[in-house]
Amino acid sequence: MIQPPQLRGAAFSEAGDGDIRNDLKARASLSETLGVSERWATVHQVHSDEVVRVDETGEAGAADAVWTTEPDLPVAVFTADCFGVVIEAPEAVGVAHAGWRGARAGVVGSLRLDMESNGHAPVAAGIGPGIGPCCFEVGEDVAGRFPDARDSTTWGTDSVDLSIPIRAQLDGLEIWMSGGCTYHDDGWFSHRGRGGLERLATVGWLP
Repeated sequence: MIQPPQLRGAAFSEAGDGDIRNDLKARASLSETLGVSERWATVHQVHSDEVVRVDETGEAGAADAVWTTEPDLPVAVFTADCFGVVIEAPEAVGVAHAGWRGARAGVVGSLRLDMESNGHAPVAAGIGPGIGPCCFEVGEDVAGRFPDARDSTTWGTDSVDLSIPIRAQLDGLEIWMSGGCTYHDDGWFSHRGRGGLERLATVGWLP
Protein backbone atom coordinates (compact mmCIF):
# COMPACT_ATOMS: atom_id res chain seq x y z
CA MET A 1 0.00 0.00 0.00
CA ILE A 2 1.17 3.50 -0.83
CA GLN A 3 0.12 6.56 1.16
CA PRO A 4 1.46 9.77 -0.41
CA PRO A 5 2.82 11.93 2.42
CA GLN A 6 1.59 15.10 0.71
CA LEU A 7 -2.06 13.98 0.95
CA ARG A 8 -3.93 13.70 4.22
CA GLY A 9 -6.39 10.94 3.25
CA ALA A 10 -5.31 8.92 0.22
CA ALA A 11 -4.02 5.42 -0.48
CA PHE A 12 -3.19 3.24 -3.46
CA SER A 13 -3.26 -0.50 -2.84
CA GLU A 14 -0.74 -3.01 -4.15
CA ALA A 15 -1.19 -6.61 -5.28
CA GLY A 16 0.08 -7.77 -1.90
CA ASP A 17 -2.94 -6.11 -0.28
CA GLY A 18 -5.25 -8.46 -2.20
CA ASP A 19 -8.08 -8.02 -4.67
CA ILE A 20 -9.73 -5.04 -3.04
CA ARG A 21 -12.65 -4.84 -5.46
CA ASN A 22 -13.84 -8.43 -5.14
CA ASP A 23 -12.46 -9.69 -1.81
CA LEU A 24 -14.31 -7.97 1.02
CA LYS A 25 -11.98 -9.51 3.63
CA ALA A 26 -9.02 -7.92 1.87
CA ARG A 27 -10.92 -4.63 1.76
CA ALA A 28 -11.67 -4.86 5.47
CA SER A 29 -8.01 -5.59 6.23
CA LEU A 30 -6.84 -2.61 4.17
CA SER A 31 -9.45 -0.39 5.83
CA GLU A 32 -8.27 -1.47 9.27
CA THR A 33 -4.68 -0.64 8.34
CA LEU A 34 -5.77 2.80 7.09
CA GLY A 35 -8.01 3.42 10.09
CA VAL A 36 -11.11 4.01 7.94
CA SER A 37 -14.51 2.36 7.60
CA GLU A 38 -14.64 -0.82 5.53
CA ARG A 39 -17.92 0.45 4.06
CA TRP A 40 -16.91 2.47 1.01
CA ALA A 41 -18.72 4.54 -1.60
CA THR A 42 -17.95 3.29 -5.12
CA VAL A 43 -19.28 3.57 -8.68
CA HIS A 44 -19.96 1.23 -11.59
CA GLN A 45 -17.04 2.24 -13.81
CA VAL A 46 -17.87 2.71 -17.49
CA HIS A 47 -14.86 4.64 -18.93
CA SER A 48 -16.72 7.95 -19.02
CA ASP A 49 -16.40 11.50 -17.68
CA GLU A 50 -19.40 11.08 -15.37
CA VAL A 51 -19.01 12.33 -11.79
CA VAL A 52 -21.21 11.69 -8.76
CA ARG A 53 -21.27 13.25 -5.31
CA VAL A 54 -22.09 10.91 -2.43
CA ASP A 55 -23.00 11.15 1.23
CA GLU A 56 -23.45 7.45 1.99
CA THR A 57 -21.79 4.12 1.36
CA GLY A 58 -22.53 1.69 -1.47
CA GLU A 59 -22.39 1.85 -5.25
CA ALA A 60 -23.59 5.21 -6.57
CA GLY A 61 -24.37 4.27 -10.17
CA ALA A 62 -22.56 4.45 -13.49
CA ALA A 63 -19.67 6.94 -13.32
CA ASP A 64 -15.88 7.10 -13.20
CA ALA A 65 -15.40 9.69 -10.49
CA VAL A 66 -16.92 10.05 -7.04
CA TRP A 67 -16.46 12.64 -4.31
CA THR A 68 -17.75 13.53 -0.89
CA THR A 69 -17.72 16.09 1.90
CA GLU A 70 -18.65 13.51 4.54
CA PRO A 71 -15.90 12.82 7.10
CA ASP A 72 -14.85 9.18 7.44
CA LEU A 73 -16.64 8.11 4.24
CA PRO A 74 -14.05 6.44 1.99
CA VAL A 75 -14.60 6.90 -1.75
CA ALA A 76 -12.88 4.48 -4.10
CA VAL A 77 -12.28 3.38 -7.68
CA PHE A 78 -10.60 0.19 -8.89
CA THR A 79 -7.90 -0.22 -11.52
CA ALA A 80 -5.59 -2.71 -13.24
CA ASP A 81 -3.66 -0.59 -15.80
CA CYS A 82 -5.90 2.49 -15.77
CA PHE A 83 -4.86 5.31 -13.44
CA GLY A 84 -6.49 6.06 -10.13
CA VAL A 85 -6.46 9.72 -9.09
CA VAL A 86 -7.23 11.32 -5.71
CA ILE A 87 -8.13 15.03 -5.54
CA GLU A 88 -8.23 16.84 -2.20
CA ALA A 89 -9.90 20.11 -1.22
CA PRO A 90 -9.89 21.48 2.33
CA GLU A 91 -13.32 19.98 3.08
CA ALA A 92 -13.83 17.47 0.25
CA VAL A 93 -12.11 14.54 -1.41
CA GLY A 94 -12.70 12.77 -4.72
CA VAL A 95 -11.31 9.88 -6.74
CA ALA A 96 -11.32 9.18 -10.48
CA HIS A 97 -10.69 6.17 -12.72
CA ALA A 98 -8.84 7.20 -15.90
CA GLY A 99 -7.94 4.84 -18.71
CA TRP A 100 -7.39 6.21 -22.20
CA ARG A 101 -11.11 6.77 -22.73
CA GLY A 102 -11.50 8.55 -19.42
CA ALA A 103 -8.35 10.59 -19.93
CA ARG A 104 -9.55 11.60 -23.40
CA ALA A 105 -13.02 12.47 -22.06
CA GLY A 106 -11.49 14.53 -19.26
CA VAL A 107 -12.84 12.63 -16.26
CA VAL A 108 -10.19 14.03 -13.93
CA GLY A 109 -10.96 17.57 -15.04
CA SER A 110 -14.68 16.88 -14.68
CA LEU A 111 -14.15 15.75 -11.08
CA ARG A 112 -12.10 18.85 -10.33
CA LEU A 113 -14.72 21.13 -11.92
CA ASP A 114 -17.61 19.46 -10.08
CA MET A 115 -15.84 19.94 -6.75
CA GLU A 116 -14.98 23.55 -7.59
CA SER A 117 -18.48 24.43 -8.78
CA ASN A 118 -19.85 23.19 -5.47
CA GLY A 119 -17.54 25.40 -3.45
CA HIS A 120 -14.67 22.98 -2.85
CA ALA A 121 -11.66 24.11 -4.82
CA PRO A 122 -9.01 21.34 -4.93
CA VAL A 123 -5.49 22.06 -3.73
CA ALA A 124 -3.64 18.74 -4.14
CA ALA A 125 -3.84 15.49 -6.06
CA GLY A 126 -2.22 12.07 -6.25
CA ILE A 127 -1.85 9.86 -9.33
CA GLY A 128 -1.46 6.16 -8.65
CA PRO A 129 0.28 3.48 -10.71
CA GLY A 130 -0.94 2.73 -14.23
CA ILE A 131 0.39 1.35 -17.47
CA GLY A 132 3.34 3.43 -18.66
CA PRO A 133 4.21 4.58 -22.17
CA CYS A 134 6.96 1.94 -22.07
CA CYS A 135 4.27 -0.76 -22.37
CA PHE A 136 0.98 0.84 -23.46
CA GLU A 137 0.99 -0.30 -27.08
CA VAL A 138 -1.85 1.26 -29.10
CA GLY A 139 -2.94 1.65 -32.69
CA GLU A 140 -3.25 4.90 -34.59
CA ASP A 141 -6.94 5.09 -33.64
CA VAL A 142 -5.89 5.70 -30.03
CA ALA A 143 -2.50 7.39 -30.52
CA GLY A 144 -4.07 9.94 -32.85
CA ARG A 145 -6.37 11.12 -30.08
CA PHE A 146 -3.37 12.17 -27.96
CA PRO A 147 -1.11 14.25 -30.25
CA ASP A 148 0.69 15.81 -27.27
CA ALA A 149 1.22 12.52 -25.45
CA ARG A 150 2.40 10.16 -28.19
CA ASP A 151 5.32 7.96 -27.24
CA SER A 152 6.92 4.61 -28.06
CA THR A 153 7.03 1.31 -26.21
CA THR A 154 10.36 -0.21 -25.28
CA TRP A 155 9.95 -2.48 -28.33
CA GLY A 156 9.41 0.44 -30.69
CA THR A 157 5.66 0.52 -31.34
CA ASP A 158 3.25 3.43 -30.84
CA SER A 159 2.17 4.21 -27.30
CA VAL A 160 0.60 7.01 -25.27
CA ASP A 161 1.78 8.53 -21.99
CA LEU A 162 -1.58 8.86 -20.24
CA SER A 163 -0.03 10.73 -17.34
CA ILE A 164 0.37 13.78 -19.60
CA PRO A 165 -3.36 14.51 -20.17
CA ILE A 166 -4.12 13.52 -16.57
CA ARG A 167 -1.53 15.96 -15.18
CA ALA A 168 -2.81 18.65 -17.55
CA GLN A 169 -6.26 18.33 -15.97
CA LEU A 170 -4.63 18.88 -12.57
CA ASP A 171 -2.60 21.93 -13.62
CA GLY A 172 -2.00 24.32 -10.76
CA LEU A 173 -2.42 21.73 -7.99
CA GLU A 174 0.29 20.15 -5.89
CA ILE A 175 0.67 16.73 -7.57
CA TRP A 176 2.18 13.51 -6.27
CA MET A 177 2.68 10.73 -8.81
CA SER A 178 3.56 7.08 -8.27
CA GLY A 179 5.34 6.62 -11.58
CA GLY A 180 4.98 2.83 -11.40
CA CYS A 181 4.04 0.84 -14.52
CA THR A 182 1.47 -1.83 -13.73
CA TYR A 183 2.36 -3.83 -16.86
CA HIS A 184 6.00 -4.61 -16.13
CA ASP A 185 6.70 -3.56 -12.54
CA ASP A 186 6.27 -6.13 -9.79
CA GLY A 187 3.58 -5.66 -7.20
CA TRP A 188 0.60 -4.55 -9.30
CA PHE A 189 -2.37 -6.14 -11.03
CA SER A 190 -2.35 -5.68 -14.82
CA HIS A 191 -5.34 -6.66 -16.92
CA ARG A 192 -3.38 -6.21 -20.14
CA GLY A 193 -0.26 -7.97 -18.88
CA ARG A 194 -1.65 -10.85 -16.85
CA GLY A 195 -5.41 -10.88 -17.34
CA GLY A 196 -7.66 -11.78 -14.44
CA LEU A 197 -10.33 -9.88 -12.55
CA GLU A 198 -8.19 -8.67 -9.65
CA ARG A 199 -8.13 -4.93 -9.10
CA LEU A 200 -6.13 -2.35 -7.17
CA ALA A 201 -7.94 0.29 -5.14
CA THR A 202 -7.57 4.06 -5.12
CA VAL A 203 -9.12 5.34 -1.90
CA GLY A 204 -9.70 8.86 -0.64
CA TRP A 205 -11.26 10.04 2.63
CA LEU A 206 -11.64 13.04 4.93
CA PRO A 207 -10.00 12.17 8.26
